[in-house]
Amino acid sequence: MVAKSIERNMKNKKLSHIAFAIAGILCTSNVWTQTAIKPVYANQVSVYTTAERNNRQMVEAKNSLSPGSLERNTVTILIDPNHQFEEWIGFGGAITDAAAETLAKLPKEKQDEIMTAYFDPQKGIGYNMIRTNMNSCDFSSDTYDYVKENDIKLESFDIAHDRKYKLPFIKQAQEIIGDNMKFYFSPWSPPAWMKTNNNMLYGGYLKKEHYQTWANYFIKFIQAYEAENIPVWGLTVQNEPMSIQTWESCLYLPKQEQEFLKKYLGPTLWKNDMKNKKVIVYDHNRDFGYHYVSDMLNDPETAKYIWGVGLHWYDGGMYENDICLNRTFPNIKMGFTEGCVEGYDPNRLQSIAIGERYATNILNDMNSGFVFWTDWNIVLDEFGGPNHVKNVCFAPIHGITKTGEVVYTYAYSYIGHFSKFIRPGARRLNAVSNSRDLQTTSFINTDGHIAVVILNTTGRMIPYTLYIEGKTMEMESPAHSIMTCIL
Repeated sequence: MVAKSIERNMKNKKLSHIAFAIAGILCTSNVWTQTAIKPVYANQVSVYTTAERNNRQMVEAKNSLSPGSLERNTVTILIDPNHQFEEWIGFGGAITDAAAETLAKLPKEKQDEIMTAYFDPQKGIGYNMIRTNMNSCDFSSDTYDYVKENDIKLESFDIAHDRKYKLPFIKQAQEIIGDNMKFYFSPWSPPAWMKTNNNMLYGGYLKKEHYQTWANYFIKFIQAYEAENIPVWGLTVQNEPMSIQTWESCLYLPKQEQEFLKKYLGPTLWKNDMKNKKVIVYDHNRDFGYHYVSDMLNDPETAKYIWGVGLHWYDGGMYENDICLNRTFPNIKMGFTEGCVEGYDPNRLQSIAIGERYATNILNDMNSGFVFWTDWNIVLDEFGGPNHVKNVCFAPIHGITKTGEVVYTYAYSYIGHFSKFIRPGARRLNAVSNSRDLQTTSFINTDGHIAVVILNTTGRMIPYTLYIEGKTMEMESPAHSIMTCIL
């Protein structure tokens, strides 16, 4: 099979050139200007493999690098540690109302299991980032906000709703993560009385007379959470500002979000000594990301308030837009703020396609210059919720609340091949494959060890050579598998 594949590639040089061109684009970014991390190669390479044939189990093996050379007609993954790019911040997921309610319904030992599985870097997959919703979202059991109607001064502001489920979950995660936790929040909708449609659902716009009221609301939320000893790292201006949804949603045209940030939210944060909060704009699909933020980022008076751009995956994978954004505005960070596999079906819980969708997106986002990656709901119940508008979906872990069982999907395992081994502070390296059938990314951790992730979504085993600085390692990528090599 491999010989035939090589023969086809040799006959079609044009296709081969396109593949190399794509690999070159994915490697485009500004080189890190600080002192590079020096590689510290292990005597033996640890290789971790999850494959369909292993039923989601991560299998560890050992291999070794030896002197070798590049061969043109061999499937090869090349790692270049001499060029180091953006610094990685971390991985995480969303603690929504639905996630917190599901966790609370499980037995205590299962709650502890899930906490360890996500947040412990040794026993679990080492999440250090958490996103949550300000006011209700679709993954809430009800529609709520934190103030009484028409309370323009926000004197009634109270996060009592969050103290029942969300805050305890966040605090448990915080206890495991420690000081490295990066916590940020997103609004799905202002209170109904602040909006043109007088409804938290079905879109509508923020009323102009409430721009300052809503900016003040952000401050109240930050102050309330920090009073609970939860430091707020960042915030997004609006979740999915271009979508009218049957659930909580609020529309902002690009010029409207720019005006709200430039004249109200940004100055209000700074006036309240919150200049250090990371403001993330857009928070929607990759396909329209550059279009939405370009005017903001080209205006210095708006751009000074912007730390980064948040992107979602519900667009079919238009990674080229991310690459263009990164190339044009290299000082602006890009982060993945939401993605999930929609259309929950219990018969698909153990489908490897779910894991492969995650890995394909993570890998391409990292190669496009992203600096963090946060999944959507951390845990959901046996119905893909709770969700008050029946917009159910998959999570990496599902809690079967009727029986107390915990079900792990391939998404959990596939995310772990990145989050467990690519740690905060790592820097991206050029990782280049000469085969469309093997996708790859690589980072060097602060301890000098290099993590290489290799994804094979085909139905066949693929032999390949891993090459780094004059050394090679002969490997086999099983059908439908993901591998992480620690050099």
